[in-house]
Amino acid sequence: MFRREESYSSSMQSPAPVTAGVEYDVEIEDISRKGDGIARVEGFVVFIAGTKVGDQAKIQIDRVMNRFAIGHKV
Repeated sequence: MFRREESYSSSMQSPAPVTAGVEYDVEIEDISRKGDGIARVEGFVVFIAGTKVGDQAKIQIDRVMNRFAIGHKV
């Protein structure tokens, strides 16, 4: 009985710290295999096309997935 409850609660993911449509100020930390810039908001990965490492950018979130989000420069 207890194991089932533990496994259920540990498999639930916490909500993403970003929201679609909201703007954030970020720094591009890395580049993905496809060439998109990678930023992190509270450790949550956000992919932003048209950026490069070191860019400071204001972005808007387009889509939020379970493990990452996709955004664009504003």
